[in-house]
Amino acid sequence: MATEWKIKRFQALSLEELYQILKLRSEVFVVEQNCIYLDIDDKDQKALHVFGQIDEKMVAYARLFNRNDYFENASIGRVVTHPDFRANKIGHQLMKQAIEAIDNHFGEKQITISAQLYLKKFYESHGFEQTSEMYLEDDIPHIEMKRN
Repeated sequence: MATEWKIKRFQALSLEELYQILKLRSEVFVVEQNCIYLDIDDKDQKALHVFGQIDEKMVAYARLFNRNDYFENASIGRVVTHPDFRANKIGHQLMKQAIEAIDNHFGEKQITISAQLYLKKFYESHGFEQTSEMYLEDDIPHIEMKRN
């Protein structure tokens, strides 16, 4: 099962790709994490979308922003892996794709993220360091992390 990675601007996403992205984000961030929040936040149009598919099924996704589009630095957000594929460590592949895409598309090395606290070690394994105290975002503990 090879993962096919794609990087697209919002306007280049097919309707099916956009549907699968929103479905995956909703399945994990709203249903699995039991968090009622407005996922569709008018930022997707500015983002670069990185996603992995296996047999046309959306298995991993993240959205990327150039500096000053979200944070002062470039940023990665909405990092999500389909529950059925987490054991495959596809999240690590996703982060490698996202970091590389920020460098290739934006020419940026410094990246800021708002990370769910329980994923601190995951992000540290990709070179991120905690730069804030814990704060609540949508009632979920988060920390700011940066990668230089």
